[in-house]
Parts: sequence; structure tokens; C-alpha cells
Amino acid sequence: MTTVTDATVRPDAVVAALRSGILAGELAPASAVTEALVATRFDVARPTARIAIDRLVAEGLLVREPHHAARVRKLERDDIADLFAARAAIETAAVELLAASAEVPAVARHAHDALGALDPDASYAPADIAFHRALVQGSPSSRLPKLHDLLMGEIELAIAQVEAHRLRSVTEVAAEHGRILDAVEAGDTALAGHLTRAHILSSRDRLLAHYDDTHGR
Repeated sequence: MTTVTDATVRPDAVVAALRSGILAGELAPASAVTEALVATRFDVARPTARIAIDRLVAEGLLVREPHHAARVRKLERDDIADLFAARAAIETAAVELLAASAEVPAVARHAHDALGALDPDASYAPADIAFHRALVQGSPSSRLPKLHDLLMGEIELAIAQVEAHRLRSVTEVAAEHGRILDAVEAGDTALAGHLTRAHILSSRDRLLAHYDDTHGR
């Protein structure tokens, strides 16, 4: 996990380091993330640790029950199915709006190029996450990005798990992203929506299959 050693560091740096550790699997699902742990790990004051934890709870990467420490969110089977269904609905709608005007957000193009430039064994989750976020944020809707942001922490966890279990390759993900962008650029609303939905639900199906394999279903 990224180390933060400056006791005067802003909470943003602690949040970024914690997020990186969670997505990299250095903090296991359901593991406790206490103020004392964060304060000691990053050499920050307890109020700074508290702010960082609260931010990640709000983002959905951590969960906290009353009178209990925050824990890394653990996605169960029903969580995965429901999350990907909601994600597919939001992202498909955003991409169809983009295709209606045949406009590809520059940030999405940049994320796609960054993904395509990666080595086959490199971590692709950050570029994958950036790509999908850029598509929704770049859509002409003012409400879809807000809905997407509510799910973004869980989406990041799911994408990180797909990568960690090697359920998709960099090459495959980049190729599917490229086809989505081509359909948007061509103004083909139906195809852009279909490709986006298929891309997302394919990841869902593989993650569910892996879950079933590891849980004896």
C-alpha cells in the first residue's frame, strides 16, 4: 500500500492511499479499518484518519455498522448481480446519449489510449475505471453522473476483482472499449448501447461464475 509519512498530510492523500490498498487487495474484504490503524499506518492525526474513513464509507468502498469499526466492503453474490444490473442501466443510457450526438469525450478517449498502451501483465483496473467514469461524466445528462457516483465505490471494487482473478485480459477489455467508442463516434445509438451492456454483463457473468466456483455452488 502507498505510504504517507507526513503528519500534516491532507486527508485526500490518505484517502487515495487507502483506496489503492483496497483495490489492490492489500486490505482484504471485510477487514477492519480503524482510526488507530489508519493514523498509525500513515502517521497522521486521528481526526485526519476519521475524515479519510468517512470519505471511503461515503464512496462505498468501506461499510460501517453503528458502534462498529468500518470494514472493507465485501461483495456477495446478490450484491454483484444487483450492482452490475444497475451499472449496466446507467452506463448504457449514458453511452446512448453520447451516440445520439456522435461525440466521444476526450477523457474517455485518453483512458482508452492509456489502456491500449499497457503491457499485457500490467494492472488495467485504473484505466478501465477511468474509461467508464469518463463516458458517464461526459454524457449530456446531469443526473446519470450523480447516480453513477453513488455506485462508483462498488464498481471500482468489482472491476478490481475481475482483474485480480484474471477473468479478463487487457487486450480483451481494450478491444471492447474500442468498439464502444467506434459505435458512439458513428452515431449508432442502438449498437453503442448493446455493446456497452454486453461488455458490463460479460464481466458480471464471469465474476458470478468465479464466486460460485469458490463458494462451492
